[in-house]
Amino acid sequence: MIGLPLMRFFKIRPHPAGGIGKGTVLDSSLHPPIVTKLHYKVNAWFGDVIVATFPCFLVTEEAQRALQKMGFSGATFADAEVTTSEEFQEDQPGLELPHFVWLKVHGKAGQDDFGIAVPFRLVISERVLDLLESLGIFVAIVEPYDDE
Repeated sequence: MIGLPLMRFFKIRPHPAGGIGKGTVLDSSLHPPIVTKLHYKVNAWFGDVIVATFPCFLVTEEAQRALQKMGFSGATFADAEVTTSEEFQEDQPGLELPHFVWLKVHGKAGQDDFGIAVPFRLVISERVLDLLESLGIFVAIVEPYDDE
């Protein structure tokens, strides 16, 4: 019997376009902290459809729609409050941000389309990488993932 080709996986370090904002609710007694409400404050954005700040990831609504159309495993979406910093307004005046949503990753790295590997690295499947690349990831660092 001929098996299906093995799905390849990649570690991705999305651009930290911002950080945790004052409106975030989190439990920092755990590692990684458990975030129950996310406020993401953007300092600089260079067009990537996926961005991060420890311990959260966000994607544009366009990426959310494309992922939902494709069907994926290992993550869900939630609303996030996204604002811009004074630095952003000074350095990138007039730049309009797309609407971002919170990508809540809960899958197993190397098995699901989205997963977290030690030490808190986002791991995505090749098909998700292909989709994100088609939408635009210019600053993110992508490396092959080997779970062995």
